[in-house]
Amino acid sequence: MIIEQSKMQSLAARMSKDEVKGRSPWADARKRFFRNKAAMAGLIILILVGLFAIFGNSFAVWSNEELDFNVMGQVTTMGMPSLENGHYFGTDDLGRDLYSRTVQGTQISLMVGIVGAAIAVIVGTLYGATAGYFGGRTDQLMMRAVDILMSIPYMFVLILLLVMFGRSMSMLFLGIGLISWLDMSRIVRGQTLSLKNREFIEAARATGVPGWKIIIRHIVPNLLGVVAVYATLLVPLMILTESFISFLGLGVQEPLTSWGALISEGAGTINYGTLWQLAFPLFFFCITLFGFFFVGDGLRDALDPKER
Repeated sequence: MIIEQSKMQSLAARMSKDEVKGRSPWADARKRFFRNKAAMAGLIILILVGLFAIFGNSFAVWSNEELDFNVMGQVTTMGMPSLENGHYFGTDDLGRDLYSRTVQGTQISLMVGIVGAAIAVIVGTLYGATAGYFGGRTDQLMMRAVDILMSIPYMFVLILLLVMFGRSMSMLFLGIGLISWLDMSRIVRGQTLSLKNREFIEAARATGVPGWKIIIRHIVPNLLGVVAVYATLLVPLMILTESFISFLGLGVQEPLTSWGALISEGAGTINYGTLWQLAFPLFFFCITLFGFFFVGDGLRDALDPKER
């Protein structure tokens, strides 16, 4: 009888611990995210695309710059996908292997999307948190500057930067990131206004903690949920922007390539019956965008306080 009571007590203790763990906001958000089938499908897609970008070259027979003279200029017949000659995705009109070029395009497009989103998130978060925390005239001046910048077409600014300072990869990263932080700053400012009068912020201010330390140590960490959701939605926007720029011929330059450049090349030769030149990069482009959108939508639902 005593043994059974001890077992019941231990079982009740474990159940109480599980209930305490289940009441954690982050644990609840994680469970809701994993229950979201669309979000999990998007996460699996992004993992597979990431593995393709990292390990895809290990299976390539031809390099992205190597020319196959046997198929050069014969895109309607010998340039078709073939396992025998190692051109899994076929070749372009110059005889370059489309598989290895798609791998490189995936690497560059993902890099532009992630790096550009990271720059936008860092700049926008710090700018918006600073404006919202200090308020008053500082907030008015900073947000009026944001309003002025948002009135300028960002694509025009990006094209102007690339034309004036050169079409290098670093300028592409910097240009895309620096014109995409405006919306993030406004979102973060609004969240900061609701946080700065909370008790823990007042306590830190009363103990003499400088304003910049309060922003870094207290406000920004409490905005990570909102920032994470917006960042997952910002990455596909960066990829779309880079693809559009590359489609216009202002993005990455040869011998480098990206999804936008490959789609532009495929669209230019589609009248010759070379559908594979457009289909493969467009397929990776579309599924990656859907993956990021599904994950971002799942994070938004998981972190929504109304769902708790």
